Amino acid sequence: MRRLLAAFGLCCAALIAQVPAHGQLQQQQRSFWSSPGGNFDYYVLSLSWSPSFCADKGESRGSAQCAVGRGLGFTVHGLWPQFRYGYPSNCPTANRAVPRNVMDGIQDLFPDESLARYEWRKHGSCTGTDPASYFRDTRNAAQKVRIPEKFKNLKQSITMSGVEIQRAFSAANPGLRPEMMRVACRRGQLQEVRVCFDSRVRGFQECTGLERSDCGFFDVRLEPAR
Repeated sequence: MRRLLAAFGLCCAALIAQVPAHGQLQQQQRSFWSSPGGNFDYYVLSLSWSPSFCADKGESRGSAQCAVGRGLGFTVHGLWPQFRYGYPSNCPTANRAVPRNVMDGIQDLFPDESLARYEWRKHGSCTGTDPASYFRDTRNAAQKVRIPEKFKNLKQSITMSGVEIQRAFSAANPGLRPEMMRVACRRGQLQEVRVCFDSRVRGFQECTGLERSDCGFFDVRLEPAR
């Protein structure tokens, strides 16, 4: 019995020695999430519904996106590289800053310059490209998604379910099936429509493993643009 207990103790000690300490595990996770860019499975184009963003926090922050009279509905939030499960962010890159000439060329793409810079640091840095290439891919993805007419120049609030919003986007974009997008909502308000693309932005693809935040059959409100 003593020999058996001794052998069991040695086995447990060996297993414990192979398990990294808590701090080491966190470091490994951080290294994974901030690994060099260019290694990802597909893209997510996030389109933000501006009235919801502004009512939630944008207006209180003084975001340029929420200035009265701009009349913004769906706007580009960002293009996000995605793993099959999870996503990389804030990757080490030699191109931390966005050159002025590149920023000048995307004034019509993003509703706010600070948002564009943030998206490059958090997501663009993980694409393995430079800022000009990242924003070129973002524009390419945005141009491939047609906004349904019912969401343009909205004059009064409307109520739709998440499924109805998906169907509207599918009808306006041949080849875009429900499993290729997510509709994100919060507190009964539409937040974003997220469309998945292949890693070269050639076409739509299934949102494999993407966290589900869609609204389903629940009704959500879309307030008109300001």
